[in-house]
Parts: sequence; C-alpha cells; structure tokens
Amino acid sequence: MSERTFVGGIHPGYFKESTSGIPIAPAKAPSQVIIPLQQNIGAPCEAIVKVGDEVKMGQKIGEPKGFVSAPIHASVSGKVSKIEPFNHPMGTQVLAVFIENDGQDTPDEGMKPNKSLEELTPEEIKAISKEAGLVGMGGATFPTHVKLSPPPEIQIDTVIINGAECEPFLTADHRLMLERADDIVFGLQAFMKALGATRGIIGIEDNKPDAISSVRKAVAESSGDYNIEVHPLHTKYPQGAEKMLIKATTGREVPPGALPMAVNVVNQNTGTAIAMAEAIKLGKPLYERVVTVTGPGIKKPGNLLVRNGTLIRDIIEQCGGLTSDARKLVLGGPMMGLAQPTDEIPAIKGTSGVLVLTEEFVKEQPIASCIKCGKCVEVCPMNLLPSFIGAASEKKVYDLAEKYGAMDCFECGCCTYTCPAKRPLVQWIRIAKGAIAASRKK
Repeated sequence: MSERTFVGGIHPGYFKESTSGIPIAPAKAPSQVIIPLQQNIGAPCEAIVKVGDEVKMGQKIGEPKGFVSAPIHASVSGKVSKIEPFNHPMGTQVLAVFIENDGQDTPDEGMKPNKSLEELTPEEIKAISKEAGLVGMGGATFPTHVKLSPPPEIQIDTVIINGAECEPFLTADHRLMLERADDIVFGLQAFMKALGATRGIIGIEDNKPDAISSVRKAVAESSGDYNIEVHPLHTKYPQGAEKMLIKATTGREVPPGALPMAVNVVNQNTGTAIAMAEAIKLGKPLYERVVTVTGPGIKKPGNLLVRNGTLIRDIIEQCGGLTSDARKLVLGGPMMGLAQPTDEIPAIKGTSGVLVLTEEFVKEQPIASCIKCGKCVEVCPMNLLPSFIGAASEKKVYDLAEKYGAMDCFECGCCTYTCPAKRPLVQWIRIAKGAIAASRKK
C-alpha cells in the first residue's frame, strides 16, 4: 500500500460500488434550463442577454463583474423567457436566466478550435480559460484563470491534478480518469505551460487501480516535453483536500491562512483539466459537466453528463426517480455536500453529485456533552482543536473561536463524523467562521 498521505483523517464507508462501473452517459437536455448568474467563488455575473433574445448553445450570457469571477454560457439553444431570482444550491436565491430549449443545440459561432498547445502562449491559455468560464469543478468553483495568474513574485513549479475523489458515493472523477485520461493529461500540460511549471503530478487514491493504470498509459503516450508523474495515494478522507494533497504528493506544508501558491503549487480538478482541453481543442465553454447521481434513495444510480441549468428533479427522474424510503437530498458528497430543501434547484458548474439518502443514513441522534475523548483532535487534518472551537461557537464567543484557528478549518466534517457525543462541530465552526468574516468586514 502507498505511504503517500497526511496526518489525521478518517475512513468512512465509501459506497462507490453502485456507480464506479457505470460509464458516463449524456443526460437528456430539459425543455427549459435555469442558469444562475452566480456559479463561482467571487463576484457574480451580469446578464448580457434580455428576455426574448434567441441564444445559441455555448453563447456567453453572463459577463463577470470582477477579476475573481468567470463568464457563464448557454447550455442549449433557444429563447430567453425570463431573467429573475431562482433557487441556488447555496441556499439563497440569485438572478438566473431561463432559456426555453428549441431542441436544436445550434452551436455558437465562437465555438471553434484554437491553435495547438505548442503554438499557444501562456497568456493565450489564460485568456482561453477565462473566456470559457472555467472554474474548479471539485466543488470550490474558484475561477481557473485566477489560479493561472499568480503574483509576479511567485514562481509556480508544480501543478497537481486532484484525482483522489475521496468523498463517499461520488465516482464522476473516477469515470473521467477511465474514459477521458488523454484530455486530463492535455489539460495538465496546458496548465503547466500557462504557469511555466516544470513538474506535473496526478494524485489518485490507491483504491482506484484501474484509474491509475489508465492515466499512466495516457501520460506515457502523451506528446510534448512535460515532466508528469502519477502518484498513488493512501485511501483516506479527506485525501483530496488541496492542502492534504500537496502534503502527500510533494511533502510541502501550506501555512495556515495561505493558498497553495505560497508553496509554489497550483491544484486543479480532473474535470477542470478536461474542460481546459475542450476549450483549447474545440473552443467549448464550460456549460455541462459529469454528475454522479447516487445513494440508496435513487432507483438507478449512474454518472450523467448534465447541462448547466438542468433541475435536480429532472436529473433524478432520468435515473429512475426516488425510492419510496428516500429522505434526504444532498448536492455533492455526504461529508462536504449541502443538504437541499427541494429538488427545484438547477445543477451548476460545481455540482459534482446528486446524493439521495434513506432513513438509515439520516436518523437524528441526541447531542450530548463533550466527553473530552480527543477523537476530533486525532482526526483533524489541519491539527486544530475542533472541540474547543465548537464549544466557543456554541456559546457565541467568536473571538475565542478565531483564536483557536476557526478560519483554518475547511469544513471536511471529520470531527463531526468521529464524535461519539454526536456534537455538530463542523456546523458550529461554520457559524463561527461566518461571524468572524462578518466582523472583519466591519
């Protein structure tokens, strides 16, 4: 077994068997897509179409309002019927563009191949990633062109592709590594060229030997003079978290509060690498992505290529619908995903999974007092004191929570998972982080 790993972490049930062997299939495009104008960390987009406009598939419909943002494109061709607030996976309502699908998938004229990777300059690659609306597709949705534009005093020497996919139930990245390994390697080469990086790493958990083999084959057959390594990683959650991934593959430790570029590294997701390849080879913007639709509450789990703006309700219906004992809908995985109050929510660039759980997974258990067992401290991959931070947040003493390092928590959920007292530590820490951030703004 590989020794590439990090200190802390947990071993939850992975529950991937129901979809890991199912090839990616295109989802049926809905009769209407509802495309939110906020789909990334940072500033939202501003609509550049109006009601009554005819739009084409791949046409830009949302223009960024700031540097840390990414444009949004139509996922179907048809007519704009409404532009108004609608449900968003983050639990709010944001402005969205409603497009009635004409069923023709007429492509935008701007969707055409770019020059070869060898001919493209680093600045041209960054511009392509920006115009294509690329973001981190592991769930964080950080705009890709921003990651490709570090301050001039920082020289990125390593680009890491995250193929760990450590969240239970999710297998979209696994299937992409099996079916689209060539494009993952091409996308990594593009990122390396854009940043002037001399080393590329693709990290894959060692419970996916078929993916490791597939990606290694693609690396061996790839053209170009790029130093790319495939690193098998010890299977453990949260192995795919960027700081854990950097530690496991390079031995470097990102300082508290710092970004990976502080240790001369940039991380990207497998899906983002493929989107980069498609943007260069086809001129295709990011208007669809692979989503794992799974869980005991789904009748026919699978991996679907889903158009941006497709309602979760329609995605579930294409997988046979819900079982009679379905109880809880989560977008993403069970550890870091967000529970949803309704399935009337559109899929967006960051929607990696649609997970439906049954009663056995969602039984409410009473919260007890902390028994000082220290398990949350043992498993915290950031070496924090979750019980102390949680207790401070529970009492609304947020300055104390900040002193204990609340802002360094990335909400992986290991502490809550392992707590025998069933204390909602990660929820309390999330509340504390919100209060601290609001206080800092003042």
